[in-house]
Amino acid sequence: MTYNEFKRQAGKAGLSVREFAETIKLTPNSVTNYAKRNEVPTHLAIIVTLMGEMAEHGLDFKKALGRIGIEPNKPRGARQFGRSSEPAST
Repeated sequence: MTYNEFKRQAGKAGLSVREFAETIKLTPNSVTNYAKRNEVPTHLAIIVTLMGEMAEHGLDFKKALGRIGIEPNKPRGARQFGRSSEPAST
């Protein structure tokens, strides 16, 4: 899915890209970075399309998502708490 189509589907769901990211517990930058490639991964395309369709049919996708208790991803790499990019000393 192109990034523009992704934004259109998010709009159908009544969400900005930032709100979409926050709804599924992603950092907004992790989603907006796909604009550079102009392509969104399939799993995000499926999610946003289903949200748009649900909203269009008057179904509350936020309530449905709230029932599954989405956990945010853990930080990776050097940004993770307690980790640095320097090698451990021995």
